[in-house]
Amino acid sequence: MPSAAFIDNKRAVAALFQQALFSAYPALQQDEAPFAIEVEKPKNPDHGHFAVNSALQLARKLGAKPRDIAEAIVAALPASDLITGKPDIAGPGFINIRLAASAETRVVPAIFAAADEFGKSTDGAGKKVMVEFVSANPTGPLHVGHGRGAATGDTLARLLETQGWNVSREFYYNDAGAQINNLGLSVQARLREKAGIDAAFPEDGYRGQYIVEIAERYAAENPADAKGENFDAVCKFAVAALRHEQDLDLKAFDVQFDVHYLESSLYTDGLVEKTVEHLVRMGHTYEKDGALWLKTTDYGDDKDRVMRKSDGTFTYFVPDIAYHVTKWERGFGRAITELGADHHGSLARVRAGLQAMQMGVPQGYPDYVLHQMITVMRGGEEVKISKRAGSYVTLRDLIDEVGRDATRYFFVMRKSDSQLTFDIDLAKSRSEDNPVYYVQYAHARICSVLAQWGGDVASLRGADLSPLTSKYESDLLRAMADFPELLAAAARELAPHLVCVYLSDLAAKLHSYYNAEKFLVEDEKLKLARLALILATRQVLKNGLAVVGVSAPEKM
Repeated sequence: MPSAAFIDNKRAVAALFQQALFSAYPALQQDEAPFAIEVEKPKNPDHGHFAVNSALQLARKLGAKPRDIAEAIVAALPASDLITGKPDIAGPGFINIRLAASAETRVVPAIFAAADEFGKSTDGAGKKVMVEFVSANPTGPLHVGHGRGAATGDTLARLLETQGWNVSREFYYNDAGAQINNLGLSVQARLREKAGIDAAFPEDGYRGQYIVEIAERYAAENPADAKGENFDAVCKFAVAALRHEQDLDLKAFDVQFDVHYLESSLYTDGLVEKTVEHLVRMGHTYEKDGALWLKTTDYGDDKDRVMRKSDGTFTYFVPDIAYHVTKWERGFGRAITELGADHHGSLARVRAGLQAMQMGVPQGYPDYVLHQMITVMRGGEEVKISKRAGSYVTLRDLIDEVGRDATRYFFVMRKSDSQLTFDIDLAKSRSEDNPVYYVQYAHARICSVLAQWGGDVASLRGADLSPLTSKYESDLLRAMADFPELLAAAARELAPHLVCVYLSDLAAKLHSYYNAEKFLVEDEKLKLARLALILATRQVLKNGLAVVGVSAPEKM
């Protein structure tokens, strides 16, 4: 379970009000499923730390006005040092609760005790989950869309790990099919061109400078086949070269994988044929016009889909079904696939195929997280091409120009299914308008204050926090207490952008506090309390940035 003061306070408030409810209405405790108090955060923080709307939920059952029920619950509250003052009853029966100062500051020692583990949970209980992401065709350098997928997928994996899941990161290499054939033909054409042979370039070929580079390397390493006559060898060389380049780009992006799964193995191991045969046996296919069809309409698709075309080749979603069967058979009861939004059309077919297999795969398997396109801007104009790739901007272009941290943060900071404008000038700027700079500067600013103080940071663990009474301090305490629940929600909703939203808000509260108050004041007790507060804030900023895969610099 989450080990944080916020979660403890929330549960403690719920337990307190549960006791009051059963005291005011004893009959409710005798129900087969006794009513449980739910505690929420008010939308307006000025209304208090928590709110209870149980009176409205119970009005019909108890045959009483919600406000009367709320008053009865509040009147029955046992004495407690958890809350301060009498809870407010607002509107028709909402109960607003304010924590006592001692309860509110409880988050600081909790952060000190947990350190890098603060915010984490064991709710995942070590269960296996696979996150498949990037899964780019090995036909060129990674583009910015792959980069967004890499940042999103890796942050999802980190999020799930904070919740106690046993995460496996997987890259599915599409190293089979027409695109690989076109890659080989493209390199072969450049080899022949280099050898002075007049040869037409394939219509669907890849024209970037990287193809010329691969051809030059192939010729240098295979002088006996400088003209590229051995087409299979040319293909294998090109795929290996591009896989290596993609691996280097991902390493520079701090993204690593546990498994690299080859699409070609699905064919060489006979898994595609085995999957098709199984679907036929299950009675979910039929022959029509010389093709084999899958009855995907039985599982919600708008029309049935061709599995095997009349020429004997399989359509693209068939190996996808076979691949996801392997995920299930490898023991991944939960699987998440991060894809570009252009793959949306295949999702229903893959899920339908898995249901038709009748292997016990749950409906909705796998979970999908889709990312939209990216527009790269510089100087107010769109950037569309790369020197090496030719027709698109590469991930390496962005990493080299703005750095890994800014690239990762910008890719994650917006909801993945919304289009993203990546402003290179903004990402490079050292200003509060730059989202990643704004958050990292909050961390560095705290480091600067602590260095200026020059005392033993460890001594702040035992600081008396009772002087922390200002609104700025309360805002920080509340925000830090929210961190565990924020991580749990972001993981549950597969929404990594929520971490960036949280970090931006926490940084804003720190900057506001810094601008409004002095930390190194004459009052020793107040000084140590404020330093302890910002030290805890620094820890939470660091933990949040780690989830996004971004560094927490001490100087900027």
